[in-house]
Amino acid sequence: MSNDKKTIIWLAGLVVFIIVLHALSGILLPFVAGMAIAYFLDPMADKLEKWGTSRTLATTLIVAGFFAVTGGILVLLFPLLQSQIVGLASLIPEFIEKARDYAAPLLERLQTDLAPDALERLKSAAGSYAGAAITWFSGVVGDIWKGGLAFFNLLSLIIITPVVAFYLLRDYDLIVKWVDGYLPRAAQATIHEQVRAIDAAIAGFLRGQACVCFVLATWYGAALTVVGLESGLLVGLGAGAISFIPYIGAAIGLFVGVSIALAQFPEWMQIGVVALIFIIGQTAESYILTPRLVGGRIGLHPVWIIFALLAGGALLGFTGVLLAVPMAAIIGVLLRFGLKRYRASSLYSGDT
Repeated sequence: MSNDKKTIIWLAGLVVFIIVLHALSGILLPFVAGMAIAYFLDPMADKLEKWGTSRTLATTLIVAGFFAVTGGILVLLFPLLQSQIVGLASLIPEFIEKARDYAAPLLERLQTDLAPDALERLKSAAGSYAGAAITWFSGVVGDIWKGGLAFFNLLSLIIITPVVAFYLLRDYDLIVKWVDGYLPRAAQATIHEQVRAIDAAIAGFLRGQACVCFVLATWYGAALTVVGLESGLLVGLGAGAISFIPYIGAAIGLFVGVSIALAQFPEWMQIGVVALIFIIGQTAESYILTPRLVGGRIGLHPVWIIFALLAGGALLGFTGVLLAVPMAAIIGVLLRFGLKRYRASSLYSGDT
């Protein structure tokens, strides 16, 4: 079979895979979550196995411990977060009133300085852009939220996800061996090399980024609570959780935190302290946490990561957000491999 025919077959298989993935996106989330948990916990299972524990016992202990700790944290945090959500909702009318007070002098100045026709064009343009932005953002968030609801479905959370995580973690090595048995022998070494590169990129990023998110969530939640920000724990944990989105996660946290501070605090000093907390967190992430814990393992530009997250959320909802970075890492590794082969070929050098 010629190389052109092989390429066509692989591309057709990729298209079919994407179509099937999109068609099944509504039920994929608990399976994707289970796969992610199993992948994250596999090094612990391997270590226990080296110490003489059977794979089944190691898997049982690790999965049971993971979900026990996760469930305990949720049980402890849920009542507190629920009360903070109620408190945050009560601040919305006051925030709208203060925003109107801040904007009133600016609007009066615009009405004085601008001609009537220019002011009307400005209002029309602002309304159009704001409406389009709100519609787009609402659509993306709505898709992610609809997918996210499946994750919090009782059946998915309590039954399907732990079961998938258990069996994938227990049979992880067997699955790898089974897949390896069907690889084309001539390309086996090359495939192994690329899979190792993909595994290093994904593992380094996910495990490192999880540590970064945990540290930032702890810092934001504790610091905002200490300064007395309304719903500070909720805002801090949320800001830390979305800090895996380069720049945008920190910007959203800063915007929400300062907005609440503007509605709550009368003094600019207190508002400045809230902003300083996020500046310290972002500085620590950029210069200490990310370089030490994540580094350049994934080999992807932050803009590409942002695009992957938005595209995944738009296509597959919350499932797409979970799959975005691993898929981007896979594409990045394969693209670098393809470029390396291209630069070593006669097509690049011009040799005949």
